[in-house]
Amino acid sequence: MRVSHLLPVLATATAVAASQDSQLADRSELMTLEQRGIVDDIWNKIKTGTTCAGCQGILLLLKGVAVFGDGAFTGAAKTLCKLAKVQDDDVCEGLLNLEGPAVARVIRDLSLYSRSAETFCGVLFGLCDIPKADPLNIVFPSEKPTVSRPRTSGKKPLKIVHFSDIHIDQHYTVGSNTQCNKPICCRAYTKDDAPGTTKNPAGPFGDHKCDTPIDLEQSMYSAIKELVPDAAFSVFTGDIVDHTIWNTSQAANTHDINDAMTIMDSHLNIVYGTVGNHEMSPVNLIPSNKYGKNAQWVYEVLVKYWTKWTGEVTANDITSIGAYAAKYPYGKLRVISLNTNLYYRHNFEVYRSEMEKDPNGQLTWLVQQLDAAEKAGDRAYIIGHMPMGDIDALHDGSHTFDTIVNRYSDTVAALFWGHTHVDHFELHYSDYSKREYQTARAMAYISPSLTPTSGMPSFRVYEVDPETFAVLDSVQYAADMSNPAFQTSGPVWTKYYSAKEAYGGLVSPPLTDPAAELTPAFWHNVTVALEASAAEFDKYLARKSRGWNPQTCAGDCQKDEICQLRGGRAEDNCYKPKPGLNFSKRDLIGNNVHDDCGASTSGMVLSRLATDKDLLDKLQEIFDDLGKQAGATYFDPEKGWQYD
Repeated sequence: MRVSHLLPVLATATAVAASQDSQLADRSELMTLEQRGIVDDIWNKIKTGTTCAGCQGILLLLKGVAVFGDGAFTGAAKTLCKLAKVQDDDVCEGLLNLEGPAVARVIRDLSLYSRSAETFCGVLFGLCDIPKADPLNIVFPSEKPTVSRPRTSGKKPLKIVHFSDIHIDQHYTVGSNTQCNKPICCRAYTKDDAPGTTKNPAGPFGDHKCDTPIDLEQSMYSAIKELVPDAAFSVFTGDIVDHTIWNTSQAANTHDINDAMTIMDSHLNIVYGTVGNHEMSPVNLIPSNKYGKNAQWVYEVLVKYWTKWTGEVTANDITSIGAYAAKYPYGKLRVISLNTNLYYRHNFEVYRSEMEKDPNGQLTWLVQQLDAAEKAGDRAYIIGHMPMGDIDALHDGSHTFDTIVNRYSDTVAALFWGHTHVDHFELHYSDYSKREYQTARAMAYISPSLTPTSGMPSFRVYEVDPETFAVLDSVQYAADMSNPAFQTSGPVWTKYYSAKEAYGGLVSPPLTDPAAELTPAFWHNVTVALEASAAEFDKYLARKSRGWNPQTCAGDCQKDEICQLRGGRAEDNCYKPKPGLNFSKRDLIGNNVHDDCGASTSGMVLSRLATDKDLLDKLQEIFDDLGKQAGATYFDPEKGWQYD
């Protein structure tokens, strides 16, 4: 088959300098490459770099498999997953059975010459530059008022609890192996992992390679009631279900969500929640309504709990788009919960031949909610699971969102996210070419997780002005797992640090007044201080993991970290995917590094094709065999398999 000479050339050309080939090749270039037949020669000579043409070649091979159906594609993906040892065989089987059909649909639908393919190649393969953002053209209903952020009242502050990524493992087994080969441990997967057999037994309250046992969940809620008995309300930024994502189902996830929400309801008063990517089965795959109602069951499970706190008026938005805007009953505040999964790079449902600029009309809806708040003189909190400037956020949606936040920056008191499992923040600016305190417009607080996979289990308490709802301080609480009492008498929850105490003295003039807001300008000046002092930056890094084995980060690492703190708009966070990016197993995840808990096995397999010639050779073998069995003579990039 003629194309079998072309594709390995394209797919292995991952080290041609990006400056030479950062854009997609056209059809004539592909067909010219077909005639060269220099696969091994190119592979042996390539050392470094990236190429979009290489990704097109990989996609073409995959497309040649996917056109034979979901079963053929899923079977091929399983073979590649096992060959590359991306995960244990049973994990490869389970995950690809769940998400393989969605990936096959993406591969079949993408034109090799489209912007969507370029985005896919940039985000998942690291073989193209991610295209310049193409945001939604928003017409705001009114001009931005010529007013500034309201001054704080000086009155006794309210307390608001923020917790995230609880990832409750209903099957956590005390005494089971903490050092397994799966993405998450503390289960008796095999007889060697069982209690009484393993040399690494799990304690009753958790381990850094495991998700949250129910005892740890209960401990956190008890600590919140004891330490913050006067909390006005809580914010929960999503992810209830554990990380055994190769073994999920709608029934099992429904059970886990119901159980977690019932426990949450029994301990807390008002809770404003949001949808995490792990609530869905298959994980991440939440489509917009334009392409199906596969996530409807998630919204219908959550609505019966949320409306108790948000009011029945929010039920329609929750069940239709997984978002809502709720009026806090005791002050001039609106809490707007976004379904950020619609902008998540590992959500294969968002990749279409022409990607939606405003899935579910959610960003247009957000403008309406913020405009109504502005006209009513209310402040707004925006909450969601994935930070919209994060490395996981697709650039088009992030750009539009940032534009909206800038327009309503005097109404938006703060933003609250989760997802990353670590303690950090993001700043939005009016001018990203001049990121200074004068252009800082909004502050996003990113809560670390309860699950201890990236640090000590934790929750956070904000002190906020009762009239303006400005954040006056952010106080982190954690349970030290190295404390000998942790696994015996139970977790001891203590104050880990106060943002005002830790950072207030780093700026000039120092910010120490208890009634003063932690403004976006203040937080920008904190990044300046972290940039200038290695000692203070190291303290910040330690706080990311709540003191758990902080890593060394200097030079370019430090520059990138500071850039990400200043990256409320994803295209400006300095992150650039690299070829062969390996979404780590649990034992490889750093203690103060972004947790890729939602990364798909399909993504791992696809990415590995960019750097592993043996894997690519196997894909070509599968491709050739399927074509031969079908009696095809060659595969055309646009027309598919040809039989003449």
